[in-house]
Amino acid sequence: MTTAAKLEKARLIEMEADFANPKSGGKTTIVQFNPESLKVTFANQLVQPGNGGANGTGDQSNQAGRQFVGAGTTKLALQLWFDVGSQDADSGDRKADVRDLTKDVAFFITPKQEGSNYLPPAVRFSWGSFHFDGYFDSLEENLDFFSTDGIPLRASMSVNMSQQKIQEFSGSGGSLNAPPGAPGFSKGGLGTSPLAAARSGASLQSMVSAGQDWKSIASANNIENPRSLDPGQWINLNLRSGSSG
Repeated sequence: MTTAAKLEKARLIEMEADFANPKSGGKTTIVQFNPESLKVTFANQLVQPGNGGANGTGDQSNQAGRQFVGAGTTKLALQLWFDVGSQDADSGDRKADVRDLTKDVAFFITPKQEGSNYLPPAVRFSWGSFHFDGYFDSLEENLDFFSTDGIPLRASMSVNMSQQKIQEFSGSGGSLNAPPGAPGFSKGGLGTSPLAAARSGASLQSMVSAGQDWKSIASANNIENPRSLDPGQWINLNLRSGSSG
C-alpha cells in the first residue's frame, strides 16, 4: 500500500516582540481546516507634492517630486473554517460549541498587558514554506450553523494581519522531483498524476466517478474519514491501494 504524505496544517504561533523566536511559553494554535487561499498585499507610502509643487511651479507631472514616507506595509488576508462535527473522533475532549474552537484564534487579537501597556500578541502564520509575521488588524467570525437548541456548530473566521514593513517572500527552494511514492506524483515529476482539491463539505464519495472504488482511493491517499474532507485537501483520484502512483 502506498503511504500518503501527512497533510500539513497551518499554525498561528505567538512570537517575541522582535519576531526572532517563538515566545517562551507562548500559545500555538493549529487550524482545523487549512485556508483555501492566501492574499498578500504590499503597499508603499508615497506622497505627491502639494498644490504649487515642491518647487512652487504647480507641475504635478514632476515624478521626481514624489517622496517615500515610512517603511511601507505588508498585509495578509485569509479565511479559516471550524466545525464541531469534524473533530478527531479519537480526541477525548471534543467541543460541543464551535466557539470553544475559534477562541484559540481570537486569542491573537486580544491585547495583553505588558508593563503599563496593552498590546496584541506578535504572531506568525506558518503553513509549510509560507511564513508571515505581524499583528492581527481585524478578525471577523461568522456563525453559520446551529443545533436545535441554539448552540453554534460551524464558523468561519476572516483574519487580517499586517506588518509595518515590506516583507521579502521567496519559495522553499525545493525541487519539483517528489519523493518516491508520494500521492499525485510519479517518476515523471510534478503534474504527471493530477490532483483534485476537495471543496468545503465534500466527501470522497461525491468526488469519484461512477465505477471507481472510493474505498481503495481513500486507502491509497491515507484518508481516514472519506465522508468529511478538509477544504483544499489534495487527492489523487487515480491512485489505488497497492499502486505506486
